Amino acid sequence: MSRPALVLLTLVCALTFSCGRTAPEPVVLPPSADVPEWAKDAVWYQIFPERFRNGDPSNDPALDDLRGAWPHLRPEGWRISDWTADWYDRADWERALSDDFYLTVQLRRYGGDLQGILDKLDYLDSLGVTALYLNPIFESPSLHKYDGAMYHHVDNNFGPDPAGDRALWATEDPVDPASWTWTSADTLFLALVREAHARGMKLILDGVFNHMGLRSFAFEDMKAEQEESPFSSWFTVTSWDDRATPDTSELAYEGWAGVRELPELRENENGLIPPIRAYVFASVRRWMDPDGDGDPSDGVDGWRLDVAEMIRLRFWKDFRKHVRAINPEAYLVGEVWWEDWPNDQMFNARPWLEGDAFDAVMNYRWARAVRRLFLGADLDAGASYGPSAFARELRALYEDYPPEIDFVLMNTLGSHDTDRLASQIVNPETRFDHDVGVRDNPAYRVRKPNAEERRTQRLILAHQFTYLGAPHIFYGDEAGMWGADDPDERKPMLWDDLTFADETHHPLGLERPADPVAFDHDLFAYYRTLARLRQSSAALRRGSFAVLHADDDARTLAYARAFGDERVWTAFNLDDVPHDLSLAVDAELPAAGRTPARSLEGVAVRDALTGETTRLGRGVLAFTLPPHTARIWVLDAP
Repeated sequence: MSRPALVLLTLVCALTFSCGRTAPEPVVLPPSADVPEWAKDAVWYQIFPERFRNGDPSNDPALDDLRGAWPHLRPEGWRISDWTADWYDRADWERALSDDFYLTVQLRRYGGDLQGILDKLDYLDSLGVTALYLNPIFESPSLHKYDGAMYHHVDNNFGPDPAGDRALWATEDPVDPASWTWTSADTLFLALVREAHARGMKLILDGVFNHMGLRSFAFEDMKAEQEESPFSSWFTVTSWDDRATPDTSELAYEGWAGVRELPELRENENGLIPPIRAYVFASVRRWMDPDGDGDPSDGVDGWRLDVAEMIRLRFWKDFRKHVRAINPEAYLVGEVWWEDWPNDQMFNARPWLEGDAFDAVMNYRWARAVRRLFLGADLDAGASYGPSAFARELRALYEDYPPEIDFVLMNTLGSHDTDRLASQIVNPETRFDHDVGVRDNPAYRVRKPNAEERRTQRLILAHQFTYLGAPHIFYGDEAGMWGADDPDERKPMLWDDLTFADETHHPLGLERPADPVAFDHDLFAYYRTLARLRQSSAALRRGSFAVLHADDDARTLAYARAFGDERVWTAFNLDDVPHDLSLAVDAELPAAGRTPARSLEGVAVRDALTGETTRLGRGVLAFTLPPHTARIWVLDAP
């Protein structure tokens, strides 16, 4: 859209306030410009592959596949874990190894794989998902795969022929793309891309380019050959091994956050040093244009970049040029999160968003504002936070970011790095990503959400799906899953064709209620309603935004989205009593071309959540909001 047309649309769609004692000025943000068009329409679904679905038990990991991953133990009697067991119950081999649940749980493998994702694409399509974000899929010994052994091959236990794939790796020079082959896992992944695209879904991968793992080809060669290794420059070694002491190792190196299992890749003033950059760029090209014909339609649609602030910005600018040269519509979203975690300070991600680096970030700043309003979380003692403060925080957030990215931010409420949304609601006294598991906070409640807490979840979702930016679903949230921070948010996916044991155990042996574990069909239907509403509404995907009402005493909030002749008004009552709202809205839709102005007086609008209808007065939308409810009033384009 041109800037003159944008100004006209903003003037046409400008909405006024009513009924709000402390309402701020309207926030009206323009549509975006230099970002992928499809990303404006996305409903994101994040998949943690090892825990999503075991579609092919024949490729399940063996104990040797864990070599190189923490905690570096080889328990007798180890076997693949029972997908449907009580999460906190422990297999015989776990009990024999240690009394520490959080030690042995890291040795569990459940066998999730690419075939499992393929088998459930129709499920995701029925939910209303339009874009998939996969946690790392490249070869790695860990369950999370952030300790990659290579970037140019999919993990062999995600494909149909692990042994055959391993044999093919041995024939290659890992830094010579001309020698790379296509393994069975690689080929199955490309089939997944095709099938996702056939359903209108985009797919992005997790790019972990700050560090690799202990079993990476580069690290293993460096460890064996020391200074003589061609990969000795890939890592920052602070002490070489003394060959005169064969029974001990003096090798020391820098690892991500000090973690020895994640040796950091070396940088210079431009980011990753040239040989690493060349390998990363070749791997990226391989997955974005697999057949090398210049047509990226058979490749992935973008990248989520892990711990992006830990690689120099200059590198990400070059990375963007490389990616966009392959696919001009590729989407790049950075994990740019904690600037000062101990002091609760999140990054202002503007340098990454205005400097030709990323299209978006995972929008954790927005998530914290949501927690403050709906949960009363993340507040200092004695602090108050109501709808007007929420509106001001949203304004400040989006004033920090360039307008062209407003509609493509990944609005993330929970992920593989946080406790799940449902458990955040059960534990509202916690701070975001701080002491959100029983290891650090024995008082953390691991139980299932109750009906009132599920009602709060629905309120939060109504905001997530009607606000600026692309909503993000962490696998299983729609099915009713709950869980504390790592590893508890990484439980096996809750499927309706499996029968799960009740959760009766506690990781510290404390008393807890017995919680039935079953697919929540009502919650799934609510997610699907919201996803389909967003798909059907250009106003929600691309429309202007304006706060209409923010009353701290009544704890009510309302805002409008507008695009062309479409209007959506969303309202919340967070109070314990009902409230009457009377919102100032457009009295008529303006003339456009040969179409005359259209009066809205008496026109029916419907609540997308309940099907209830009401009629507009002249410039007024009046209705009653019951306690702890949301309304999403929709005026469809004629």
